[in-house]
Amino acid sequence: MKQRQLGKSSLYTAPVVFGGNVFGWTLDEKGAFDILDQFVEAGFNTIDTANSYAHWVQGNKGGESETIIGNWIKSRKNRDRVVVITKVGSAMGSGQRDISEKAILREADASLRRLQVDEIDLYLTHWDDDKTPVEETLGAYQNLIEAGKVRFVGASNLSPERLQASLEASKQHGLPRYEVFQPEYNLYDRKGFEDGNAALCQREGLGVITYYSLASGFLSGKYRSEDDLSQSQRGGSAKKYLNERGMRILKALDEVARKHEVSQAGIALAWLLHRPGITAPIASATKPHHLESFLEAARVQLDAEDMATLDV
Repeated sequence: MKQRQLGKSSLYTAPVVFGGNVFGWTLDEKGAFDILDQFVEAGFNTIDTANSYAHWVQGNKGGESETIIGNWIKSRKNRDRVVVITKVGSAMGSGQRDISEKAILREADASLRRLQVDEIDLYLTHWDDDKTPVEETLGAYQNLIEAGKVRFVGASNLSPERLQASLEASKQHGLPRYEVFQPEYNLYDRKGFEDGNAALCQREGLGVITYYSLASGFLSGKYRSEDDLSQSQRGGSAKKYLNERGMRILKALDEVARKHEVSQAGIALAWLLHRPGITAPIASATKPHHLESFLEAARVQLDAEDMATLDV
């Protein structure tokens, strides 16, 4: 499976990144181990998580996803086969985002303990707190890189102004550079990224890995009415897509999926892989057959007619 470079780093990822937000939520440890085993056996290599996953589940406090991934890596002794991405700066249910030096250094050590690794491959600013100077945040990352705790850094959910300021500070002060940006982006939710950081990411050569790549499962085609939302614990999140535009997108997905004899989810992920500047989509799987769409996305070749059909 052909791998793609993450920005200008020495990290390479297979075409789909596994979204670890489901671990400790809709998948327990045994289920997570099973799905991760199959993910790696299929030729994929990158897992995305965060220190805050899955704090929203009753009884959880955050870090459950990292703990499960760490236990899996230790059990399988496969650290050299996987790229581990985690994040810092989420409110963790407290309502307070924090990307100060103190918070980053503290949370990085906690993530390393839960992941049971010596080094995080790619460490992302998850959310901006809109007050910490970008130089302070990048300085904390420099500390971690020099200590051998982090290899490369990236960002998610930063405004164009803060991302630009961060990149300029890296150049001016010799601080670590964000190599990857992680936006919400999919066939339905396009405006935020396309009108925001897309041009900057391409101009600066940042890798882009997208989250909500299947629009909370809507782009799999399984939610076509409100009656369908009860099919999974996450179904309620797809309700906002049940409108005229959403139905047009599903119709286009159905058409292209039939043409290529693959799933709608496979086409939705492939669309992202064919978009300019996109390195890889992040997608979650809770059942083995969900991984088939990852493989479909990696191998299907969409032509200009397909892309035009999907551009609705």
